[in-house]
Amino acid sequence: MKDSIRESLSYWGLYARMLRVKKEITPQSVTFGNDRQQYFLYYEPKNRTSDKVIVWVHGGGWNAGSPKLFDFVGQCVAKNGYRFLSLGYRLSPKNKYPCQIEDVCNGYTAAVSFLRQQGIDTSKVIVSGPSAGAHLSAILCYNKKVQEEYGVDLSPVIGFIGVGGPYCFSEKDSLSVRLLLNQLFTKGYDRTQGEPCALMTKSEIPMLLIQSRHDGLISYSCAERFYEKAKELGNPCELYSVVDQKNTHSWYTAGMFLETRETNRGLDQFFTWIENL
Repeated sequence: MKDSIRESLSYWGLYARMLRVKKEITPQSVTFGNDRQQYFLYYEPKNRTSDKVIVWVHGGGWNAGSPKLFDFVGQCVAKNGYRFLSLGYRLSPKNKYPCQIEDVCNGYTAAVSFLRQQGIDTSKVIVSGPSAGAHLSAILCYNKKVQEEYGVDLSPVIGFIGVGGPYCFSEKDSLSVRLLLNQLFTKGYDRTQGEPCALMTKSEIPMLLIQSRHDGLISYSCAERFYEKAKELGNPCELYSVVDQKNTHSWYTAGMFLETRETNRGLDQFFTWIENL
């Protein structure tokens, strides 16, 4: 309960920090569908230091958020020398699952195609997402049925990073998560068809899960179960426990990108893991 209250009280401080972020890079906006939410933003770093590309799927409880809202993430990643693409998708409750995973799959394909058209090397792609974005990007990376259904080629992907993701559904989910899932799925829908833990198949893509024991929204056991399922299948996986003081859900899934590697160990782990791939 204490962590849930801390999470609820964190929003104003987080938004205040977001508004103060200096926008050093103007991203390119590219549409991949007819809906206004079907677009991605591309950030070309001023001083590129890596040939790896990060494709990021935003969070927001499936019913909120956009690449533009999370511009500060793109600014942070590009400032650290990486090319960065931020994917949008249709939101609930107006749009029910599987609209979201359809958009993430099509958006990923469009993003890789866009990079290739620009003459950019796409042989080292890292897919990542926080919260709802971790849920969707995990399904993208670790379910062969979804990949086949939407014609997704994951051969360029060399790693996946999920931050604070709801990978497993259970009766122990917080009230907030249960309400969000009720908005995401139609009544009577088989939710195992939208649950990363149930959908995970054998994969060679290395996985890093970043999770806090003081999340206040998503139980730490959710990441533990997903980690254990990966190990059972033989999928390479690491589980990192957040040690920063700002360790509630919104602060470590999004707020860490408002800090630096020197001040935030979760952010440093994010980039260190990518560097070591």
